[in-house]
Amino acid sequence: QVQLVESGGGLVLPGGSLRLSCTASGFTFSAYYMKWYRQAPGKERELVAGIGSASGNRNYADSVKGRFTISRDNTKNTVSLQMNSLKPEDTAMYYCNTWVGRHYWGQGTQVTVSS
Repeated sequence: QVQLVESGGGLVLPGGSLRLSCTASGFTFSAYYMKWYRQAPGKERELVAGIGSASGNRNYADSVKGRFTISRDNTKNTVSLQMNSLKPEDTAMYYCNTWVGRHYWGQGTQVTVSS
């Protein structure tokens, strides 16, 4: 059974940094594209970043380019999101996602950027 478990969220000051992690199980992690989404209150869920199976293919939303970095460790079945220069508008629930026949989602981890 596919499982995705996020961690690393929290409260941070504007300009600060956080590192989110997602631990995956139940599928051949190294073979699948992984994504991070976020959803702020009252807004639609949006794609933040994605990474290919061998880490060579990385994509970012325009709103986070140059500030966020997605990475993966196929030996540990983890995908991470390093978030720097955080802004209040980055406040959202962040979700790990993959497609293995259908979409799978983690439970989410809350990121709050506020002074």
